[in-house]
Amino acid sequence: MKHTFTLFSIKLSILLSVAFAIHLFILSSKSLPLYDNKIVLAYVVNAVLAITIFGFLFKMKEKYKEQLGFLFLGGSALKFVVFFIVFYPFYKADGDISKLEFAAFFVPYMLSLFLETFSLAKWLNKME
Repeated sequence: MKHTFTLFSIKLSILLSVAFAIHLFILSSKSLPLYDNKIVLAYVVNAVLAITIFGFLFKMKEKYKEQLGFLFLGGSALKFVVFFIVFYPFYKADGDISKLEFAAFFVPYMLSLFLETFSLAKWLNKME
């Protein structure tokens, strides 16, 4: 089962790397600044949080099998806390969160959440 965690980490790294490259390509093609809005930090933080949360759930799978869904929701709440501590003050500094600021955080957040949810559902179905 350790293979499951490693495979998740690899898939997430590839997914976010490809998304980051596409994100930069789109910004470049529109002549927009590439590395503004804490975009690199957003991708890294989302990757680290997703891997950490998935790893935590993986370690807790036997002891708290019935509560894994709630633990997953707790991990999602942690992501929001990190957003409001690390990113929100920077994005809101000018009084407005622009579409570029929103995309810089939301794209890696949603991709990470999608892969986490998909992988966890697949993993839990195998456990039954």
